[in-house]
Amino acid sequence: MARSPQPINAFPVFMRVAGRAVVIVGEGDEALAKARLMGETSAALKVIAQRPSAELAAWAAGAGVDILPLPYEPFLIEGAALAFAATGNEDLDRRISDDARRLGVPVNAVDRPECCDFFTPALVNRAPVVVAVGTEGAAPVLAQMIRARIDRMLSPALGPLAILAASLRAAVENLLPKGAVRRAFWSEFFAGAPARAMEVGHADEARAAAAELLARRGVYGGHVSLVGAGPGAEDLITLRAQRLLLQADVIVHDALVPDAVVALGRRDAERIAVGKRKGCHSKTQSEINDLLVSLARDGRKVVRLKSGDPLVFGRAGEEMQALRDAGVSYEIVPGVTAALAAAADFELPLTLRGVSSSLVFTTGHDLKGEALPDWARLAISGATVAVYMGRSVAADVAARLVAAGLSPDTAVAVVENASLPGRRLLHGTLADLPSLAGRDDLGGPVTTIIGDAVAGADFRRSAPLASGARPLPEPARRLEGAGA
Repeated sequence: MARSPQPINAFPVFMRVAGRAVVIVGEGDEALAKARLMGETSAALKVIAQRPSAELAAWAAGAGVDILPLPYEPFLIEGAALAFAATGNEDLDRRISDDARRLGVPVNAVDRPECCDFFTPALVNRAPVVVAVGTEGAAPVLAQMIRARIDRMLSPALGPLAILAASLRAAVENLLPKGAVRRAFWSEFFAGAPARAMEVGHADEARAAAAELLARRGVYGGHVSLVGAGPGAEDLITLRAQRLLLQADVIVHDALVPDAVVALGRRDAERIAVGKRKGCHSKTQSEINDLLVSLARDGRKVVRLKSGDPLVFGRAGEEMQALRDAGVSYEIVPGVTAALAAAADFELPLTLRGVSSSLVFTTGHDLKGEALPDWARLAISGATVAVYMGRSVAADVAARLVAAGLSPDTAVAVVENASLPGRRLLHGTLADLPSLAGRDDLGGPVTTIIGDAVAGADFRRSAPLASGARPLPEPARRLEGAGA
């Protein structure tokens, strides 16, 4: 067995404190920090403070904690489960530490590691599930940074789910044999239907799903999660999406989903690329539907990873219908859609008070018919329009909108590879938009935003869309009189 390169000097344990006395000696910020930490427990907390700070007194009153306005004496910590020396006075903290050790009370002296029998960890609290991160007092800030990372990974519903698991333990032991069957039940319980129901606050549904799992006696079906991968940057996916990627047996992903996002999944998960970039479709939509159904029927946990949001031009409707028809369970996890990321890159308000109060998501292909789409009429009346996948039909978009009455001077913002480090920002007017189709230097996905609200963008980091295009004025000047 491999050994740690550095021996552990402070072994982590979980001490029972329910109903037992925990004493904090101190009057200021150090005592308040420890009081807040111990206030998350069911200990009988006491604070010894002759002149407590206003913040400490207010916290104690709100938490129902007694403050004893007494000078410190050893008898005040005698018999306590834990004691904290948090006075800020080195001599007094040492005295409290010495007294506690003489009385057999484990003690922590704030910022004085040599006086500590134990160190308070950074906690991720999903009681009864608790994750403690410690550095033996060497780097508390590092412990807090690690705690924040773990906190983002764990569902807020983990505590109630663990409580439900505890209530089922006897039934599981009676109904399911030891070994693989019982392990499979708990694996499905913590990552399957009960967990999904608890995630959205449906405790009754979680209990019903758990009862159904017990009735199946080890035979469990698969599940498909239609997950939005966001616009490209891996840190723009949701926490729920990240958790599902870590649980997935199979990740079925589009070509536009970057490798860095796919890599957030389990290393041993199967990856299946299903393509569907323009001119290069590795699988038809019907084949993708059949694949998802087949994988789920094999009992696999599947993440169908789609660029942006699965419900915005992601063909999720067809996949949901196929899963419903096949009786396969599924869920939807939204993602940041490209228009929102493109607007953020441009620092562009998609709605602007007094200018635009509505927003349209569309594709340029909607303009191919004879009739003018409803969204085009909305654009003419002042809506902001975000056009997806519209580079090749940019000239058609511009011509039809101008013919319908939208001014050729209407501002336009174009973003290639929104949210990614290599993104490119271009600006111009509706009259410049036809030049987009001839920009062979744009190889990534392009989002175009059209409308008067684009006047609120910051164009200092963007380039003109067309050669010879006149520069747009500074944002402050453009917004004068706009009611912003």
